[in-house]
Amino acid sequence: MTLDTVIAGGTLVTPTGTLAADLAIADGTIAAVGTADELPTADRYVDATDRLVMPGFVDPHVHIDGLASIETATSGSRAAALGGVTTLLSFAWQLDRSLPDAVREGRAILADSLVDYGLHAGITREDPAVFDDLGPLCDDGVTSFKLFTVSSYGLDLSYGFVDELFEHLAAAGGVAIGHTEDPSVCAAHADRLKRDGKGDPTWYPHSRPDYAEAMAADSVARLAVEHGTQYYGLHTSSRAATAALASYPADLVRGETCTHYTVLDASAHDRLGALAQLAPPLRRPDDVAAMFEALADGTISVVSSDHTAYTRASKVGATWWETSNGANALQTSVPVFHDAAVTEHGFSYPSFVRLVSTNPARTFGLPQKGTLDPGTDADVVVFDPHETYTITADDNASEADYSIYEGREVTGRVKQTFVRGELVADEGTIVGEPGHGTFLARERPDWSA
Repeated sequence: MTLDTVIAGGTLVTPTGTLAADLAIADGTIAAVGTADELPTADRYVDATDRLVMPGFVDPHVHIDGLASIETATSGSRAAALGGVTTLLSFAWQLDRSLPDAVREGRAILADSLVDYGLHAGITREDPAVFDDLGPLCDDGVTSFKLFTVSSYGLDLSYGFVDELFEHLAAAGGVAIGHTEDPSVCAAHADRLKRDGKGDPTWYPHSRPDYAEAMAADSVARLAVEHGTQYYGLHTSSRAATAALASYPADLVRGETCTHYTVLDASAHDRLGALAQLAPPLRRPDDVAAMFEALADGTISVVSSDHTAYTRASKVGATWWETSNGANALQTSVPVFHDAAVTEHGFSYPSFVRLVSTNPARTFGLPQKGTLDPGTDADVVVFDPHETYTITADDNASEADYSIYEGREVTGRVKQTFVRGELVADEGTIVGEPGHGTFLARERPDWSA
């Protein structure tokens, strides 16, 4: 066997443990794991002494989609590679066209990606014709479908339509993913704040209370269970919503949180103003603590970025209701979460790998990702767990010109990123070419397995 690359001298981190061994790569796949004297000669050696060798990170919640984010495939995937993300899942929005047409456009948007990518199909209209598209799209590898119960863009779906949608989605074998906050409660709170002239960003979290998130999370999860539909709750931000998801069986209902909900609370608005405006909003310190409790007990099984890129000028309005929701984090999300989870909260490295790599890959039907097993894709991150540095937007590869983590000191840094054996980022520099990434046709996942 001829090897292309051997990553030597590091500690391999798998979902189940750690191992001092070398990792061999050939023809874009992981060829073998072993000691130096067990492996054939390679064309290239990467010294990983005192470093960790992990499966490439899988971010299942990224907006490079043309709806609100200004991110391009080139800039966004460069940010991903620098942050160790080797696979991302973005969105294809139905809007005023058919869902298959939206998927075709979504693939075209991401064609220049440096890292591998897949799509969630976003259902944004209550048109029963979409039910006939679910099975064929799943056959084509788009196996997850997003819905909103409340949206800044008027894309909300009613519970009645979701009820019927889930019946058809269960038959198709797809996964529902949802942004869940109760629309009437959020609208009432927002109207009251507007009447009172409370437009400062510090008032924004009051417009979307935690119980509105919990109400909708419970309603949508209940509908999923009634129909036997696999359902994944997006960007869980509160103890209340976590408790709602936890009340349902994990073979049908799963959830994620995002890095920002594990390290920031509503007081970030005092420092960042409207730049910290997210949906759902940042919440109380107790909700931050709840995220780590849920990650530890498995109620929440994935950590994502919910990356959305704006410039300051395009994001910030005169009031919170004139401000766009979302923040860029694709480049910094996993390093920030590493610092919080491993350094501060004592999570093990295998548990860290499960949360940012293996679990999202398994949840969304990507058996070739999130693993260092021989025969799988050679998506690999070489990581220095000891290097400390300060995050600054000056380093952004994203189109965004700010960072919600500006000035934050973190320990742990991505040193090299490989996508299917190709070195795409090396010591903070992009060395891969746009378009190296490929569209991933995903399997229908089976969460009961």
